[in-house]
Amino acid sequence: MRRRPKEDYQQIIHDYAKGGWRFVQIFAPSIDGYGAAAYFEIIFERDAEKA
Repeated sequence: MRRRPKEDYQQIIHDYAKGGWRFVQIFAPSIDGYGAAAYFEIIFERDAEKA
């Protein structure tokens, strides 16, 4: 059974990239009863702003 994400993760990645964030990884920390990820964490990074 294939489920689709509630949100378009590709669009989320593009939107964050426009704000200076770099996509690092998609992480699936838990698995539901069907052996698929219950949810995903999208990890971004960017340089800390100088104070």
